[in-house]
Amino acid sequence: MNRTSTPTVALESTVISHGLPYPQNLELARAMEEIVRGHGAEARTVAIIGGELRAGLSEAELLHLATAEGVRKVSRRDLPIVVARKLDGATTVATTMWIASRFGIQVFATGGIGGVHRGAGDDISADLQELAQTPVIVVCAGAKAILDLPATLEYLETHGVTVVGYGTDDFPAFYSRTSGLPVDVRCDTPQEVSDLWLAKQALGLPGGLLVAVPIPAEAEIPAAEIEPAIAQAVAEAAERGLRSAEVTPFLLSRIAELTGARSLEANLALLKNNAAVAAQIAVAVSRQVAGAAERTAVV
Repeated sequence: MNRTSTPTVALESTVISHGLPYPQNLELARAMEEIVRGHGAEARTVAIIGGELRAGLSEAELLHLATAEGVRKVSRRDLPIVVARKLDGATTVATTMWIASRFGIQVFATGGIGGVHRGAGDDISADLQELAQTPVIVVCAGAKAILDLPATLEYLETHGVTVVGYGTDDFPAFYSRTSGLPVDVRCDTPQEVSDLWLAKQALGLPGGLLVAVPIPAEAEIPAAEIEPAIAQAVAEAAERGLRSAEVTPFLLSRIAELTGARSLEANLALLKNNAAVAAQIAVAVSRQVAGAAERTAVV
């Protein structure tokens, strides 16, 4: 893997094909790319087109993902299927990380990561294992609030993933700015995140860095307000016997129904905010790496 020297941010495509209806999905995809560029980095939306791994899509390809039926939601286990059969695929957090790393991209902006689902605790997102093994900085608004957040953080600790609170000592809870759970370290600037990332690389430690950014205050839904809707949606999912990949789409859709437009507006706000923070971090990493290379060349 050759890392790109240009500050670059990877963006996932499941939010386009499976997260929002058209045309909101296309508008969001365009907006996130523009936000990244506006903060001095290159935007690369990740997907699989006709079985080809892609990090960077044309306007026509974004439109295709936003409107086409049958675009497969691709996690790591699905990659051989989609590539071998030359299918179109929208990438999850785990798969976006993996493809971004293959293209030398070190920073990835998403909404919320997957984690340990509420209940028995045996339903665990592939996102967590990917964070433990793939070297990418993942900028998010914490884990999705539908999850068991203490168990999710415990898993990350066990597998050596450092959790950074960006401007906060508290792990964000997606719709809410706080979960009441502590992060491993607080960083208040992109440079501080870059310092941590390069230290991790120098130590030869595997895996990624999770940067958790609170949703903007004006878009927040406090936990006390959103939790009843989450609890109801979780109970309904259990009644229906939903498992694994079926659970998250149902929960997010049902919460949107129960909260009206408010949860959708919160989701859009945090995605755009994360794109901005990720671009700033990518610029800081790129500058620091370039500076180190110049010093080495002089010596």
